[in-house]
Amino acid sequence: MSAYWQVQARKAQDILQQSIPKQWLIPTDKLPSADELHVEDFPHKSGLLTERELNITETSATSLVKDMGEGKLSAEEVVVAFLKRAVIGHQLLNFATEFMAEKAIARAKELDRHYKETGKLIGPLHGVPISVKEHIGIKGLTLHGGYAAWVDDIAADDAILLQYLGKAGAVFHVRTNQPQSLMHLCCSNNLTGTTLNPYNRKLSPGGSSGGEGASMAFKCAPLGIGTDIGGSIRAPAAFCGAYGFLPTARRNPCIGIKAPSLGNESILGAIGPLASQSIEDLNLFQRAVIDQEPWDIDISLAPVPWRRVKPTKEMTIGIMWDDGCVRPHPPVTRALKHAQEKLQTAGIKVVDWEPYKHAHGWEIVSSLYFPDAAASQRAILAQAGEPILPLTEWALQYGPKTPLTVRENWELNLQREVYRSEYHALMKSRGVDFVLCPSYVGVAPVLGEPHYWNYTAIWNILDQPAAVFPSGLTVDPALDAVPEYQPRSAVDEREWKNYAPERYAGAPIGLQLAGKHFKDEETLAAAELVSNIVLGKENA
Repeated sequence: MSAYWQVQARKAQDILQQSIPKQWLIPTDKLPSADELHVEDFPHKSGLLTERELNITETSATSLVKDMGEGKLSAEEVVVAFLKRAVIGHQLLNFATEFMAEKAIARAKELDRHYKETGKLIGPLHGVPISVKEHIGIKGLTLHGGYAAWVDDIAADDAILLQYLGKAGAVFHVRTNQPQSLMHLCCSNNLTGTTLNPYNRKLSPGGSSGGEGASMAFKCAPLGIGTDIGGSIRAPAAFCGAYGFLPTARRNPCIGIKAPSLGNESILGAIGPLASQSIEDLNLFQRAVIDQEPWDIDISLAPVPWRRVKPTKEMTIGIMWDDGCVRPHPPVTRALKHAQEKLQTAGIKVVDWEPYKHAHGWEIVSSLYFPDAAASQRAILAQAGEPILPLTEWALQYGPKTPLTVRENWELNLQREVYRSEYHALMKSRGVDFVLCPSYVGVAPVLGEPHYWNYTAIWNILDQPAAVFPSGLTVDPALDAVPEYQPRSAVDEREWKNYAPERYAGAPIGLQLAGKHFKDEETLAAAELVSNIVLGKENA
Protein backbone atom coordinates (compact mmCIF):
# COMPACT_ATOMS: atom_id res chain seq x y z
CA MET A 1 0.00 0.00 0.00
CA SER A 2 1.38 3.40 -1.00
CA ALA A 3 2.08 6.08 1.56
CA TYR A 4 -0.09 9.19 1.37
CA TRP A 5 2.73 11.33 -0.02
CA GLN A 6 3.25 8.82 -2.83
CA VAL A 7 -0.44 9.00 -3.73
CA GLN A 8 -0.14 12.77 -3.88
CA ALA A 9 3.03 12.56 -5.93
CA ARG A 10 1.29 10.38 -8.51
CA LYS A 11 -1.42 13.02 -8.85
CA ALA A 12 1.22 15.64 -9.67
CA GLN A 13 2.87 13.26 -12.13
CA ASP A 14 -0.46 12.52 -13.79
CA ILE A 15 -1.20 16.23 -14.20
CA LEU A 16 2.15 16.64 -15.93
CA GLN A 17 1.91 13.58 -18.15
CA GLN A 18 -1.65 14.31 -19.26
CA SER A 19 -0.70 17.89 -20.16
CA ILE A 20 2.22 17.07 -22.47
CA PRO A 21 1.28 17.68 -26.14
CA LYS A 22 1.97 14.15 -27.41
CA GLN A 23 2.14 15.18 -31.09
CA TRP A 24 5.48 16.88 -30.46
CA LEU A 25 7.24 14.16 -28.49
CA ILE A 26 10.49 12.89 -29.95
CA PRO A 27 10.58 9.06 -30.07
CA THR A 28 12.74 7.72 -27.27
CA ASP A 29 15.18 6.07 -29.66
CA LYS A 30 15.77 9.43 -31.36
CA LEU A 31 16.73 11.22 -28.14
CA PRO A 32 20.34 11.64 -26.97
CA SER A 33 21.52 8.78 -24.81
CA ALA A 34 21.87 9.27 -21.06
CA ASP A 35 25.65 9.39 -21.57
CA GLU A 36 25.32 12.47 -23.78
CA LEU A 37 25.55 15.23 -21.22
CA HIS A 38 25.54 18.38 -23.37
CA VAL A 39 22.12 18.62 -25.04
CA GLU A 40 21.59 22.38 -25.27
CA ASP A 41 21.91 22.26 -29.08
CA PHE A 42 19.64 19.23 -29.61
CA PRO A 43 16.70 21.23 -31.09
CA HIS A 44 18.83 21.76 -34.21
CA LYS A 45 19.39 18.01 -34.52
CA SER A 46 15.91 16.84 -33.54
CA GLY A 47 14.15 17.38 -36.85
CA LEU A 48 11.02 18.55 -35.01
CA LEU A 49 11.42 22.27 -35.56
CA THR A 50 11.56 23.97 -38.93
CA GLU A 51 14.27 26.51 -39.68
CA ARG A 52 11.71 29.25 -39.15
CA GLU A 53 10.71 27.80 -35.77
CA LEU A 54 14.34 27.54 -34.71
CA ASN A 55 14.81 31.20 -35.61
CA ILE A 56 11.68 32.20 -33.70
CA THR A 57 12.79 30.39 -30.55
CA GLU A 58 16.24 31.98 -30.69
CA THR A 59 14.91 35.52 -31.01
CA SER A 60 14.54 37.95 -28.12
CA ALA A 61 11.13 38.89 -26.75
CA THR A 62 11.75 42.49 -27.79
CA SER A 63 12.38 41.46 -31.41
CA LEU A 64 9.46 39.02 -31.45
CA VAL A 65 7.06 41.80 -30.43
CA LYS A 66 8.52 44.05 -33.13
CA ASP A 67 8.10 41.35 -35.77
CA MET A 68 4.52 40.64 -34.70
CA GLY A 69 3.81 44.37 -34.81
CA GLU A 70 5.06 44.47 -38.40
CA GLY A 71 2.98 41.43 -39.36
CA LYS A 72 6.05 39.28 -40.00
CA LEU A 73 5.04 36.74 -37.37
CA SER A 74 1.75 35.60 -35.88
CA ALA A 75 1.31 35.03 -32.17
CA GLU A 76 0.08 31.50 -32.88
CA GLU A 77 3.19 30.42 -34.79
CA VAL A 78 5.39 31.94 -32.09
CA VAL A 79 3.61 30.07 -29.30
CA VAL A 80 3.57 26.78 -31.22
CA ALA A 81 7.32 27.05 -31.93
CA PHE A 82 8.12 27.55 -28.25
CA LEU A 83 5.73 24.79 -27.18
CA LYS A 84 7.44 22.34 -29.52
CA ARG A 85 10.86 23.32 -28.19
CA ALA A 86 9.59 23.08 -24.61
CA VAL A 87 8.34 19.52 -25.17
CA ILE A 88 11.81 18.48 -26.36
CA GLY A 89 13.35 20.33 -23.44
CA HIS A 90 11.16 18.50 -20.97
CA GLN A 91 12.04 15.11 -22.46
CA LEU A 92 15.73 15.84 -21.91
CA LEU A 93 15.69 17.96 -18.74
CA ASN A 94 12.47 17.23 -16.82
CA PHE A 95 11.88 20.95 -16.30
CA ALA A 96 8.08 21.21 -16.53
CA THR A 97 5.30 20.54 -14.03
CA GLU A 98 2.45 21.24 -16.45
CA PHE A 99 1.94 22.30 -20.06
CA MET A 100 -0.88 24.67 -20.98
CA ALA A 101 -0.80 24.17 -24.74
CA GLU A 102 -4.49 24.43 -25.62
CA LYS A 103 -5.05 27.50 -23.52
CA ALA A 104 -1.87 29.14 -24.84
CA ILE A 105 -2.75 28.53 -28.49
CA ALA A 106 -6.30 29.79 -27.94
CA ARG A 107 -4.90 32.96 -26.37
CA ALA A 108 -2.48 33.41 -29.28
CA LYS A 109 -5.36 33.13 -31.76
CA GLU A 110 -7.23 35.84 -29.83
CA LEU A 111 -4.20 38.10 -30.12
CA ASP A 112 -3.93 37.41 -33.85
CA ARG A 113 -7.60 38.29 -34.33
CA HIS A 114 -7.08 41.53 -32.42
CA TYR A 115 -4.11 42.41 -34.61
CA LYS A 116 -5.98 41.53 -37.80
CA GLU A 117 -8.99 43.64 -36.82
CA THR A 118 -7.14 46.68 -35.44
CA GLY A 119 -3.67 46.57 -36.94
CA LYS A 120 -2.34 47.08 -33.42
CA LEU A 121 -0.71 45.00 -30.74
CA ILE A 122 -2.64 44.49 -27.53
CA GLY A 123 0.34 45.53 -25.38
CA PRO A 124 4.12 45.56 -25.00
CA LEU A 125 4.29 41.77 -24.50
CA HIS A 126 1.87 40.87 -27.30
CA GLY A 127 2.27 37.18 -28.10
CA VAL A 128 5.38 36.63 -25.98
CA PRO A 129 5.42 33.11 -24.46
CA ILE A 130 6.40 33.16 -20.79
CA SER A 131 7.19 30.11 -18.65
CA VAL A 132 6.05 30.31 -15.03
CA LYS A 133 7.49 28.79 -11.86
CA GLU A 134 4.85 26.44 -10.43
CA HIS A 135 4.30 28.10 -7.05
CA ILE A 136 3.02 31.22 -8.82
CA GLY A 137 -0.72 30.68 -8.99
CA ILE A 138 -2.68 30.12 -12.20
CA LYS A 139 -6.46 30.02 -11.83
CA GLY A 140 -7.96 26.53 -11.73
CA LEU A 141 -4.60 24.73 -11.65
CA THR A 142 -2.84 22.89 -8.85
CA LEU A 143 -0.55 24.99 -6.68
CA HIS A 144 1.70 22.70 -4.67
CA GLY A 145 4.98 24.59 -4.38
CA GLY A 146 6.88 21.30 -4.44
CA TYR A 147 5.06 19.83 -1.40
CA ALA A 148 3.04 16.61 -1.53
CA ALA A 149 0.59 17.96 1.07
CA TRP A 150 -0.40 20.80 -1.27
CA VAL A 151 -1.05 18.84 -4.49
CA ASP A 152 -4.83 19.13 -4.09
CA ASP A 153 -4.68 22.91 -3.58
CA ILE A 154 -6.10 24.81 -6.56
CA ALA A 155 -5.41 28.46 -7.28
CA ALA A 156 -8.56 30.55 -7.00
CA ASP A 157 -7.16 33.18 -9.34
CA ASP A 158 -4.11 34.10 -11.35
CA ALA A 159 -1.30 35.69 -9.36
CA ILE A 160 -1.49 39.47 -9.63
CA LEU A 161 1.74 39.61 -11.62
CA LEU A 162 0.33 37.20 -14.21
CA GLN A 163 -2.80 39.31 -14.50
CA TYR A 164 -0.71 42.34 -15.41
CA LEU A 165 1.47 40.37 -17.80
CA GLY A 166 -1.64 38.94 -19.44
CA LYS A 167 -3.05 42.44 -19.95
CA ALA A 168 0.25 43.36 -21.61
CA GLY A 169 -0.27 40.49 -24.08
CA ALA A 170 1.86 37.70 -22.62
CA VAL A 171 0.98 34.05 -23.23
CA PHE A 172 1.67 31.44 -20.53
CA HIS A 173 2.44 28.06 -22.05
CA VAL A 174 4.35 25.96 -19.47
CA ARG A 175 4.80 25.79 -15.70
CA THR A 176 8.21 24.88 -14.30
CA ASN A 177 9.77 22.80 -11.57
CA GLN A 178 11.09 23.86 -8.16
CA PRO A 179 12.82 22.07 -5.26
CA GLN A 180 11.18 20.77 -2.15
CA SER A 181 11.03 23.67 0.36
CA LEU A 182 11.86 26.25 -2.36
CA MET A 183 15.13 26.78 -0.49
CA HIS A 184 18.04 25.20 -2.31
CA LEU A 185 20.10 25.59 -5.45
CA CYS A 186 19.22 22.23 -6.95
CA CYS A 187 15.80 21.57 -8.42
CA SER A 188 14.51 18.29 -7.01
CA ASN A 189 11.32 17.27 -5.24
CA ASN A 190 9.34 14.11 -4.47
CA LEU A 191 6.59 14.99 -6.95
CA THR A 192 8.03 15.60 -10.38
CA GLY A 193 11.65 14.70 -9.74
CA THR A 194 14.92 16.40 -10.63
CA THR A 195 15.51 19.02 -13.31
CA LEU A 196 18.79 18.88 -15.23
CA ASN A 197 21.11 21.42 -16.82
CA PRO A 198 21.26 21.23 -20.65
CA TYR A 199 24.94 22.23 -20.71
CA ASN A 200 25.79 19.16 -18.64
CA ARG A 201 23.05 16.90 -17.32
CA LYS A 202 25.17 16.00 -14.30
CA LEU A 203 25.03 19.63 -13.16
CA SER A 204 22.31 21.56 -11.37
CA PRO A 205 20.19 24.09 -13.29
CA GLY A 206 19.97 26.04 -10.06
CA GLY A 207 17.14 26.66 -7.65
CA SER A 208 14.71 27.38 -6.50
CA SER A 209 13.66 28.62 -9.95
CA GLY A 210 15.57 25.72 -11.49
CA GLY A 211 12.87 24.81 -13.99
CA GLU A 212 13.06 28.38 -15.21
CA GLY A 213 16.84 28.17 -15.57
CA ALA A 214 16.50 25.07 -17.75
CA SER A 215 13.68 26.71 -19.70
CA MET A 216 15.86 29.72 -20.50
CA ALA A 217 18.94 27.65 -21.34
CA PHE A 218 17.02 25.42 -23.76
CA LYS A 219 15.09 28.43 -25.10
CA CYS A 220 11.69 27.01 -24.21
CA ALA A 221 10.53 30.61 -23.70
CA PRO A 222 12.09 34.04 -24.28
CA LEU A 223 11.01 35.13 -20.80
CA GLY A 224 10.34 33.30 -17.55
CA ILE A 225 9.17 34.17 -14.06
CA GLY A 226 10.99 33.12 -10.91
CA THR A 227 11.17 34.11 -7.27
CA ASP A 228 14.25 34.96 -5.22
CA ILE A 229 14.94 35.19 -1.50
CA GLY A 230 18.57 34.07 -1.59
CA GLY A 231 19.53 33.65 -5.24
CA SER A 232 16.63 31.69 -6.68
CA ILE A 233 16.42 33.74 -9.89
CA ARG A 234 20.07 34.63 -10.25
CA ALA A 235 21.67 31.23 -9.58
CA PRO A 236 19.54 29.47 -12.25
CA ALA A 237 20.32 32.24 -14.71
CA ALA A 238 24.05 32.02 -13.97
CA PHE A 239 24.17 28.22 -14.03
CA CYS A 240 22.27 28.09 -17.33
CA GLY A 241 23.96 30.81 -19.38
CA ALA A 242 20.89 33.07 -19.16
CA TYR A 243 19.83 36.43 -17.77
CA GLY A 244 18.00 37.12 -14.52
CA PHE A 245 16.95 40.04 -12.37
CA LEU A 246 16.32 40.42 -8.65
CA PRO A 247 14.35 43.65 -8.19
CA THR A 248 14.23 45.61 -4.99
CA ALA A 249 11.56 44.07 -2.78
CA ARG A 250 8.14 45.69 -3.12
CA ARG A 251 8.58 46.64 -6.78
CA ASN A 252 6.77 43.64 -8.33
CA PRO A 253 3.48 42.26 -6.97
CA CYS A 254 3.77 38.99 -5.03
CA ILE A 255 0.07 38.30 -4.29
CA GLY A 256 -0.80 34.81 -5.48
CA ILE A 257 2.49 33.07 -4.68
CA LYS A 258 2.27 29.89 -2.57
CA ALA A 259 5.01 29.54 0.06
CA PRO A 260 5.29 28.19 3.62
CA SER A 261 6.35 31.40 5.35
CA LEU A 262 4.01 34.07 4.02
CA GLY A 263 3.81 36.86 6.57
CA ASN A 264 7.49 36.76 7.47
CA GLU A 265 8.63 40.26 6.58
CA SER A 266 12.07 40.20 8.17
CA ILE A 267 13.56 38.98 4.91
CA LEU A 268 11.37 39.54 1.87
CA GLY A 269 11.47 37.48 -1.27
CA ALA A 270 10.95 39.05 -4.67
CA ILE A 271 9.40 37.93 -7.94
CA GLY A 272 11.14 38.79 -11.17
CA PRO A 273 12.08 37.85 -14.71
CA LEU A 274 14.56 35.56 -16.39
CA ALA A 275 15.39 35.88 -20.07
CA SER A 276 17.05 33.62 -22.60
CA GLN A 277 18.48 36.33 -24.83
CA SER A 278 19.15 39.73 -23.26
CA ILE A 279 18.99 42.22 -20.42
CA GLU A 280 16.81 44.31 -22.73
CA ASP A 281 14.07 41.70 -22.34
CA LEU A 282 14.28 41.92 -18.54
CA ASN A 283 13.68 45.64 -18.88
CA LEU A 284 10.75 45.01 -21.22
CA PHE A 285 9.18 42.72 -18.60
CA GLN A 286 9.62 45.21 -15.77
CA ARG A 287 8.33 48.12 -17.81
CA ALA A 288 5.26 46.18 -18.98
CA VAL A 289 4.27 45.39 -15.38
CA ILE A 290 5.09 48.59 -13.55
CA ASP A 291 3.68 50.90 -16.22
CA GLN A 292 0.29 49.46 -15.19
CA GLU A 293 0.74 50.79 -11.63
CA PRO A 294 0.36 47.46 -9.79
CA TRP A 295 0.45 49.27 -6.44
CA ASP A 296 -3.19 50.19 -7.10
CA ILE A 297 -4.10 46.55 -6.33
CA ASP A 298 -1.13 45.28 -4.30
CA ILE A 299 -0.92 48.04 -1.73
CA SER A 300 2.27 46.59 -0.23
CA LEU A 301 4.17 47.89 -3.27
CA ALA A 302 6.06 51.15 -3.45
CA PRO A 303 4.18 53.46 -5.85
CA VAL A 304 7.26 54.06 -7.95
CA PRO A 305 6.80 54.30 -11.75
CA TRP A 306 9.29 52.56 -14.01
CA ARG A 307 11.74 55.21 -15.14
CA ARG A 308 13.33 55.21 -18.60
CA VAL A 309 17.07 55.15 -17.94
CA LYS A 310 19.57 55.10 -20.77
CA PRO A 311 22.81 53.17 -20.35
CA THR A 312 25.83 55.41 -19.81
CA LYS A 313 29.54 54.83 -19.37
CA GLU A 314 29.63 57.58 -16.73
CA MET A 315 29.69 55.18 -13.81
CA THR A 316 32.11 53.48 -11.47
CA ILE A 317 32.03 49.72 -11.13
CA GLY A 318 33.63 48.04 -8.15
CA ILE A 319 34.78 44.48 -8.78
CA MET A 320 34.39 42.17 -5.81
CA TRP A 321 36.86 39.36 -6.44
CA ASP A 322 36.09 37.48 -3.23
CA ASP A 323 33.47 37.90 -0.49
CA GLY A 324 36.02 37.27 2.25
CA CYS A 325 34.37 33.98 3.21
CA VAL A 326 34.66 31.57 0.28
CA ARG A 327 37.09 32.20 -2.53
CA PRO A 328 35.57 31.81 -6.02
CA HIS A 329 36.76 28.94 -8.20
CA PRO A 330 39.24 29.71 -11.03
CA PRO A 331 36.66 29.96 -13.87
CA VAL A 332 34.80 32.71 -12.04
CA THR A 333 37.97 34.67 -11.33
CA ARG A 334 38.96 34.32 -14.98
CA ALA A 335 35.57 35.68 -16.08
CA LEU A 336 35.91 38.65 -13.72
CA LYS A 337 39.37 39.46 -15.10
CA HIS A 338 37.97 39.16 -18.64
CA ALA A 339 35.17 41.57 -17.74
CA GLN A 340 37.60 43.99 -16.09
CA GLU A 341 39.74 44.16 -19.23
CA LYS A 342 36.74 44.63 -21.51
CA LEU A 343 35.24 47.37 -19.35
CA GLN A 344 38.49 49.28 -18.98
CA THR A 345 39.09 49.10 -22.73
CA ALA A 346 35.59 50.49 -23.24
CA GLY A 347 36.41 53.47 -21.03
CA ILE A 348 34.42 52.55 -17.94
CA LYS A 349 35.98 53.32 -14.58
CA VAL A 350 36.66 50.08 -12.71
CA VAL A 351 37.98 49.81 -9.15
CA ASP A 352 38.40 46.98 -6.65
CA TRP A 353 35.57 46.51 -4.15
CA GLU A 354 36.48 45.17 -0.75
CA PRO A 355 33.47 43.28 0.66
CA TYR A 356 32.00 44.68 3.84
CA LYS A 357 31.13 42.20 6.61
CA HIS A 358 29.61 39.56 4.32
CA ALA A 359 29.89 36.91 7.04
CA HIS A 360 27.82 39.17 9.27
CA GLY A 361 25.29 39.61 6.47
CA TRP A 362 24.98 35.84 6.17
CA GLU A 363 24.44 35.48 9.92
CA ILE A 364 21.53 37.90 9.70
CA VAL A 365 19.86 36.53 6.58
CA SER A 366 20.25 32.86 7.51
CA SER A 367 18.65 33.54 10.90
CA LEU A 368 15.75 35.40 9.31
CA TYR A 369 14.94 32.76 6.68
CA PHE A 370 13.35 30.49 9.30
CA PRO A 371 12.52 32.54 12.41
CA ASP A 372 10.23 29.71 13.56
CA ALA A 373 13.18 27.29 13.29
CA ALA A 374 11.62 25.93 10.06
CA ALA A 375 8.55 24.64 11.91
CA SER A 376 6.31 25.80 9.04
CA GLN A 377 8.24 23.80 6.44
CA ARG A 378 8.54 20.68 8.59
CA ALA A 379 4.82 20.74 9.42
CA ILE A 380 3.89 20.72 5.72
CA LEU A 381 6.23 17.78 5.09
CA ALA A 382 4.82 15.92 8.11
CA GLN A 383 1.26 16.52 6.95
CA ALA A 384 1.75 14.12 4.05
CA GLY A 385 4.43 11.98 5.69
CA GLU A 386 6.76 13.19 2.98
CA PRO A 387 10.46 12.27 3.30
CA ILE A 388 12.79 15.23 3.55
CA LEU A 389 15.43 15.49 0.83
CA PRO A 390 19.10 16.03 1.77
CA LEU A 391 19.40 19.59 0.49
CA THR A 392 16.10 20.51 2.13
CA GLU A 393 17.45 19.29 5.46
CA TRP A 394 20.66 21.18 4.81
CA ALA A 395 18.77 24.43 4.15
CA LEU A 396 16.45 24.03 7.12
CA GLN A 397 19.45 23.67 9.42
CA TYR A 398 20.37 27.31 8.78
CA GLY A 399 19.38 29.78 11.40
CA PRO A 400 18.04 29.25 14.92
CA LYS A 401 17.61 25.80 16.44
CA THR A 402 14.60 27.04 18.38
CA PRO A 403 12.08 29.70 17.29
CA LEU A 404 13.21 33.27 17.70
CA THR A 405 11.53 35.27 20.42
CA VAL A 406 9.92 38.53 19.38
CA ARG A 407 12.80 40.39 20.98
CA GLU A 408 15.40 38.29 19.13
CA ASN A 409 13.59 38.90 15.85
CA TRP A 410 13.52 42.64 16.53
CA GLU A 411 17.24 42.62 17.27
CA LEU A 412 17.99 40.90 13.96
CA ASN A 413 15.74 43.37 12.14
CA LEU A 414 17.74 46.19 13.71
CA GLN A 415 21.03 44.58 12.69
CA ARG A 416 19.67 44.24 9.16
CA GLU A 417 18.80 47.93 8.94
CA VAL A 418 22.14 49.03 10.34
CA TYR A 419 23.98 46.75 7.91
CA ARG A 420 22.00 48.08 4.95
CA SER A 421 22.75 51.66 5.93
CA GLU A 422 26.44 50.97 6.43
CA TYR A 423 26.79 49.16 3.10
CA HIS A 424 25.01 51.92 1.20
CA ALA A 425 27.11 54.59 2.89
CA LEU A 426 30.28 52.71 2.02
CA MET A 427 29.35 52.44 -1.67
CA LYS A 428 28.55 56.14 -1.65
CA SER A 429 31.77 57.18 0.10
CA ARG A 430 33.89 55.10 -2.27
CA GLY A 431 32.04 56.49 -5.28
CA VAL A 432 30.98 53.03 -6.44
CA ASP A 433 27.71 52.88 -8.35
CA PHE A 434 27.59 49.12 -8.99
CA VAL A 435 29.36 46.02 -7.75
CA LEU A 436 30.38 43.37 -10.28
CA CYS A 437 30.84 40.04 -8.54
CA PRO A 438 30.40 36.28 -8.75
CA SER A 439 26.89 34.83 -8.88
CA TYR A 440 28.12 31.74 -7.05
CA VAL A 441 31.41 30.33 -5.81
CA GLY A 442 31.73 28.46 -9.10
CA VAL A 443 29.71 27.51 -12.15
CA ALA A 444 26.72 25.17 -12.03
CA PRO A 445 27.51 22.65 -9.27
CA VAL A 446 27.16 18.90 -9.55
CA LEU A 447 23.65 17.78 -8.62
CA GLY A 448 23.31 17.57 -4.85
CA GLU A 449 26.39 19.68 -4.10
CA PRO A 450 25.35 23.36 -3.92
CA HIS A 451 25.59 24.57 -0.31
CA TYR A 452 26.97 28.13 -0.28
CA TRP A 453 24.65 30.90 -1.50
CA ASN A 454 26.01 34.09 0.00
CA TYR A 455 27.25 35.56 -3.27
CA THR A 456 23.57 36.05 -4.07
CA ALA A 457 21.91 36.09 -0.62
CA ILE A 458 23.97 39.08 0.46
CA TRP A 459 22.01 41.30 -1.96
CA ASN A 460 18.72 39.97 -0.57
CA ILE A 461 19.56 41.00 2.98
CA LEU A 462 20.80 44.35 1.67
CA ASP A 463 17.67 44.64 -0.52
CA GLN A 464 19.73 45.84 -3.46
CA PRO A 465 18.72 44.92 -7.01
CA ALA A 466 21.03 42.63 -8.97
CA ALA A 467 21.19 41.33 -12.52
CA VAL A 468 22.93 38.21 -13.77
CA PHE A 469 24.27 37.73 -17.29
CA PRO A 470 26.56 35.26 -19.09
CA SER A 471 30.22 36.20 -19.43
CA GLY A 472 30.44 34.40 -22.76
CA LEU A 473 33.12 32.12 -21.29
CA THR A 474 32.89 28.47 -20.31
CA VAL A 475 34.97 26.26 -18.07
CA ASP A 476 38.18 25.11 -19.74
CA PRO A 477 40.33 22.58 -17.82
CA ALA A 478 43.42 23.90 -19.60
CA LEU A 479 42.80 27.42 -18.27
CA ASP A 480 41.07 26.66 -14.98
CA ALA A 481 43.43 24.24 -13.26
CA VAL A 482 43.27 23.74 -9.49
CA PRO A 483 45.69 26.22 -7.88
CA GLU A 484 47.55 25.77 -4.65
CA TYR A 485 45.20 27.19 -2.07
CA GLN A 486 44.93 27.05 1.69
CA PRO A 487 41.25 27.35 2.64
CA ARG A 488 40.47 29.93 5.30
CA SER A 489 37.60 28.02 6.95
CA ALA A 490 35.74 24.71 6.99
CA VAL A 491 33.13 26.16 4.63
CA ASP A 492 35.80 27.37 2.23
CA GLU A 493 37.48 23.97 2.37
CA ARG A 494 34.19 22.17 1.64
CA GLU A 495 33.57 24.27 -1.46
CA TRP A 496 37.11 23.85 -2.76
CA LYS A 497 37.11 20.08 -2.25
CA ASN A 498 34.36 19.94 -4.87
CA TYR A 499 36.41 21.78 -7.47
CA ALA A 500 38.03 19.95 -10.35
CA PRO A 501 37.65 21.66 -13.73
CA GLU A 502 36.95 18.41 -15.57
CA ARG A 503 33.69 18.05 -13.63
CA TYR A 504 32.41 21.32 -15.11
CA ALA A 505 33.99 21.40 -18.58
CA GLY A 506 31.88 23.47 -20.97
CA ALA A 507 29.64 24.94 -18.26
CA PRO A 508 28.80 28.63 -18.78
CA ILE A 509 30.22 31.21 -16.39
CA GLY A 510 27.75 33.83 -15.17
CA LEU A 511 28.45 37.18 -13.51
CA GLN A 512 26.33 39.43 -11.30
CA LEU A 513 25.97 43.21 -11.18
CA ALA A 514 24.39 44.67 -8.03
CA GLY A 515 23.08 48.22 -7.75
CA LYS A 516 21.76 50.41 -4.96
CA HIS A 517 18.44 50.13 -3.12
CA PHE A 518 15.53 51.08 -5.44
CA LYS A 519 17.93 51.84 -8.28
CA ASP A 520 16.40 49.02 -10.31
CA GLU A 521 16.24 50.93 -13.57
CA GLU A 522 19.85 52.10 -13.29
CA THR A 523 20.95 48.57 -12.43
CA LEU A 524 19.33 47.06 -15.51
CA ALA A 525 20.62 49.86 -17.74
CA ALA A 526 24.14 49.35 -16.42
CA ALA A 527 23.84 45.56 -16.71
CA GLU A 528 22.72 45.89 -20.32
CA LEU A 529 25.74 48.01 -21.18
CA VAL A 530 28.17 45.87 -19.17
CA SER A 531 26.89 42.58 -20.58
CA ASN A 532 27.06 43.90 -24.13
CA ILE A 533 30.64 45.06 -23.60
CA VAL A 534 31.69 41.79 -21.97
CA LEU A 535 30.01 39.75 -24.71
CA GLY A 536 31.40 41.97 -27.49
CA LYS A 537 27.94 43.25 -28.48
CA GLU A 538 28.37 46.91 -27.51
CA ASN A 539 27.73 48.16 -31.04
CA ALA A 540 25.36 45.40 -32.02
